[in-house]
Amino acid sequence: MRLNTPSTPHVSASPRTVGVVLAAVLLLVGGLLLAYPERAGAAADPLISRGKTATASSTESSGFGPQNAFDGSSTTRWASAEGKDPQWIRVDLGANSNVTRVALRWEAAYAKTYRVEISADGATWARLANETAGNGGTDDWTGLSGKGRYLRVYGTARGTAYGYSLYEVEVYGTTDGGTPPPGGAFTVVAAGDIAAQCTASDSSCAHPKTAAQAQKINPKFYLTMGDNQYDDARISDYRAYYDTSWGAFKDKTRPVPGNHETYDPAGSLAGYKAYFGAIAYPQGKSYYSFDEGNWHFIALDSNSFDQKAQIDWLKADLAANSKGCVAAYWHHPLYSSGGHGNDPVSKPVWNILYGAKADLVLNGHDHHYERFAPQDPSGKATADGITEIVGGMGGAEPYDIENVQPNSQKRISGTYGVLKLDFTDAGYSWSYVATDGTTKDTSPKYTCH
Repeated sequence: MRLNTPSTPHVSASPRTVGVVLAAVLLLVGGLLLAYPERAGAAADPLISRGKTATASSTESSGFGPQNAFDGSSTTRWASAEGKDPQWIRVDLGANSNVTRVALRWEAAYAKTYRVEISADGATWARLANETAGNGGTDDWTGLSGKGRYLRVYGTARGTAYGYSLYEVEVYGTTDGGTPPPGGAFTVVAAGDIAAQCTASDSSCAHPKTAAQAQKINPKFYLTMGDNQYDDARISDYRAYYDTSWGAFKDKTRPVPGNHETYDPAGSLAGYKAYFGAIAYPQGKSYYSFDEGNWHFIALDSNSFDQKAQIDWLKADLAANSKGCVAAYWHHPLYSSGGHGNDPVSKPVWNILYGAKADLVLNGHDHHYERFAPQDPSGKATADGITEIVGGMGGAEPYDIENVQPNSQKRISGTYGVLKLDFTDAGYSWSYVATDGTTKDTSPKYTCH
């Protein structure tokens, strides 16, 4: 356990040193100072690492990811692979920052020797602190002076036969502007199965109501999970129905097609492409990807999952991704308790996404709301699994729940609404919001893999 500045050597305390410490204790009414006097000002700097994007050289298993060391929880932790040196964990502070203090809270698997380092670019590192005789517990490095965007703890020798494990890494300081860097939070609204052939003049028409609620939330952008326009998705129908409701925010929409978009007599996806244009084909295909904050979003066309070109593109896209969190969305769900049920067409895509440690999948097709516990492509519940949401209540006629699937945690049918998804740099959660503005379901909070 270390509670001092990095320049303090391991020596026996002299009477003079003891006197200094005792004097400091007496000066603090009702408090305790377990360090040298220069620590007194450091605690005033804000914590700037909470919830930020974290990476590591390795993890013992999916339940011990690096983000656990920056979540503020006393029960979660990062753990490296066992029996291997060196190992490291690092955090992206989001902007160049002036770091004055780093506190490490070790689990039983601690580092005997390690360095605390800082970098402006994540490639060239400068040493802030150096430990050569660590004994676990809490190491509180204060009086630091370093500037950079990235900070890492680089372990070179384990204190046990296991790996390295930290309950928490806390980085204190300020950004260049004097305030902590932003957390990267943003909100997205999503729905599938939207525009029946009706308008707001018909009081029973649902899609104008879901559009009004979606617009009231005012998200960063909107996602649609296919079957945007019924019944054959002709361009004339898009203009007559979808455009009168969800078309109000078309420029902020990131759509994918459903099976009804393939029924157009003018050709598969003809009306869809004519209406959305480059919005739906930003990379020249009916599938594409984009980034927001620390998230990588992948929009897929599940009508052509049997085509090698899209599968090859998906693999290449994931290989090139540098973001810490991944969400994908398309029309046909692998798992559903609704009338259409499970659709195996999506399983090869799930296999690829699961292998890439994707976090979230959004689907439509069945006209109900449903959320699943994290699961693997075979339907086995697992902490490192993908969370799936069926959000097919955007306006089309509701379907009944018919066959409840394993790992299904919540199902709502007959209540139109939208998904309100809240993303941060390190995790996500959501709620299902009905057209009257009431919240019908709230998810757990998930941390990215």
